[in-house]
Amino acid sequence: MAEYRKLIDAEIWAFIEKTNSYYPPDTATYGVEDQRRIYDEMCAAFRVDYPVGVSAKDRDYGGVRCRHYTTGAGDALVMYFHGGGFVVGGLESHDDVCAELCAASGLDVVSVDYRMAPEHKHPAMFEDAMAATRAVFDEIGKPLVLCGDSAGGNLAAAVSHMARGTGLDIRGQVLIYPGLGGDFDKGSYIEFADAPMLTRDDIVIYKHVRLAGDEPVGDPSYAPLHDASFEGLPPTVINTAQCDPLSDDGIDYESALKAAGVPVHRVDEVGLVHGHLRARHMSARSSASFERIKQAVVALAAEQWPY
Repeated sequence: MAEYRKLIDAEIWAFIEKTNSYYPPDTATYGVEDQRRIYDEMCAAFRVDYPVGVSAKDRDYGGVRCRHYTTGAGDALVMYFHGGGFVVGGLESHDDVCAELCAASGLDVVSVDYRMAPEHKHPAMFEDAMAATRAVFDEIGKPLVLCGDSAGGNLAAAVSHMARGTGLDIRGQVLIYPGLGGDFDKGSYIEFADAPMLTRDDIVIYKHVRLAGDEPVGDPSYAPLHDASFEGLPPTVINTAQCDPLSDDGIDYESALKAAGVPVHRVDEVGLVHGHLRARHMSARSSASFERIKQAVVALAAEQWPY
């Protein structure tokens, strides 16, 4: 097992301790309503105000509740899919992240409030992600950058895989510590099984909550890593956290894209943990990571590849 005291700095430990004070490490074992209430309270404790010039409005796209952020400019649009294991989170949990991404990029951002488990099983969350993305593109007509963290990274990639050949203009995808369907019994899942913020046991719980029956085989709308082909995917930037059982998913996805000739760039964020986006205002490492994420969104939207 990893020696977290050596890998993680004081600022991230302070973030972990603040998170745990609201969201105990065993929260994934609680009832779903308790999980959601605790998660929402924790996210609210980290929330910051919108940057000047950003406004937001809730509305439906494709029958899916969304929140549309704007500064009134930009010739592309960002679709954002929130994390939370397909069980917790929503428009409020990632509200300030999306507002800051909108301000920094100058691009409109649409955050998608997709259906979640256990009330709705796979593929409901993917269907909502795809429906909202299609509706935004059809109505607004701007090229898209898909972005998401954790479970939302899974959905962003799933939309990219399933959108090939459909006419959707996807200029790129930015995947933040994504879970993409890796092997739970090797690599980072074992090395970082007991990591702060997310454990292997948590991931197993969320997996089974998401499924109505057996795990789908070869279904990229469930697990993008399980696709038979990675050709034709958009340029991709992946942000993995070093101290995260999911980190090998990003590494394996990078390898698959490279083998298929897809432009891909991955940053392994040293000393960072799953969920570190919320630490961006209390950790220099997390702040620098968020800057890289924002820069990636801007570059992909402009069809630039600075890597």
